[in-house]
Amino acid sequence: MSQGQWYPPEWPDRIRALAAGELTAVAPRRAATVMLLRDAGTEGGAGGAATGPLVHMLRRRTSMAFAGGMYAYPGGGVDPRDDDRLIGWAGPPLEQWAARLGVATAAEAQAVVCAAVRETFEEAGVLLAGPAPGAVVGDTTGDGWEADRKALVARDLSFADFLERRGLVLRSDLLGAWARWITPEFEPRRYDTWFFVAALPEGQRTRDVSTEADRTEWIAPAEAARRYDAGELLMMPPTVTTLRALTPYRTAAEALRAAGEQDMAPVLARARLEDGELVLSWPGYDEFTRHMPAAGPGGGGK
Repeated sequence: MSQGQWYPPEWPDRIRALAAGELTAVAPRRAATVMLLRDAGTEGGAGGAATGPLVHMLRRRTSMAFAGGMYAYPGGGVDPRDDDRLIGWAGPPLEQWAARLGVATAAEAQAVVCAAVRETFEEAGVLLAGPAPGAVVGDTTGDGWEADRKALVARDLSFADFLERRGLVLRSDLLGAWARWITPEFEPRRYDTWFFVAALPEGQRTRDVSTEADRTEWIAPAEAARRYDAGELLMMPPTVTTLRALTPYRTAAEALRAAGEQDMAPVLARARLEDGELVLSWPGYDEFTRHMPAAGPGGGGK
């Protein structure tokens, strides 16, 4: 097991309860997260010696109920209002997005993509939208932008109303769908999460504005994975897996072009009984496999 892997102490008992039929899996909530990239040296700061793009990461506060203390990307759950009505849209049609994301309707596709763009603005101050197809907003650091961002975070303002009021269209062509992971069935909080990749728009800068994070940084994917392996950064399996997948690309644009080649089949952890042990695994990702006694303390397990 990699040194940076985090397994909550309650997982073994919850896995045993699920296997015994004593735990009912909750339905996962739709969510989206964005691997925001920039080429080294394009926003100043650390990372100028990197040979590939840098990715924007944040460390979730330890007080967070889900993945506290973990390094992750900007993201969060779908707002039910994200699929209430059609919004201004640029890029591939919604039907094409629905096929790529593996969802049944155009409305569902819009909701997932909206969540990706909205959460990136809420947590990093970066907005993948513009006044027309082919255009993107520039500086989003003014007081008016900040007031709108806070209203979105508080859910006092829907993303559709925000775009309409500012005369903006969502630039779905600036996003590439990269992966889809579903929280294990034994977790009390579950998410069906789509991972996207995007390049930092010219003229925009990330800001440390997320109330859910206590630290943000731009880091080369290979360096983040190395620090995970060394036990310096804690991450959940989807995060380190997507970091490793980004390492071959030399620029943000190259990574974005490669998004269409990524497998979007959902990844879901499995727990099975094998030779007196419970084995937790993510199919196709052997580095995360963990063995634990089939019964808890006093239960007759190994």
